[in-house]
Amino acid sequence: MTDRAISETAMLTSLQDIHLPAEAAGGMAADLAVAIGLASLAALLVAGVLRALSLKRRPVSERTLKTRLAEVQKLPDAERRVALLHLMRGLAPERYAEIKGAIYQPGGGVDLATLEAEVGARV
Repeated sequence: MTDRAISETAMLTSLQDIHLPAEAAGGMAADLAVAIGLASLAALLVAGVLRALSLKRRPVSERTLKTRLAEVQKLPDAERRVALLHLMRGLAPERYAEIKGAIYQPGGGVDLATLEAEVGARV
C-alpha cells in the first residue's frame, strides 16, 4: 500500500484486469456435487409440500367424554381397564405417568373402581 491516493482512472483500470478462472476449483466434480445437492433440496421441498397437502384431517368427533365413559361401562373388566387408562392418558397425563409403571405389575396397578372414580371426577 502506498501513502497517497490513486486516481479514479487508475483504480478502474486495475479492476478491469481482475478475471475469474475459466473453470471453478474442483472442476466437473464440484459442478456435479452442486447439481445433486440442489436437486435433492428441491425434491425434499416438493415431498414436504405434497405430504402437507395430502394429510387427512381427523373428523370432528361428536362423542363427548361422558358418552365415551358410558360406552366404557359396557365393556368387560380387562377391556374397561385399558379404555379407562387411555381416557386417563388424555385427561390427566401427569396422573397417568404416576400409574403407568404399575400397569404391568401383578394385579394390574390401580384397581378398576379407583380408576373409574378418577376418570369420572375429571369428566
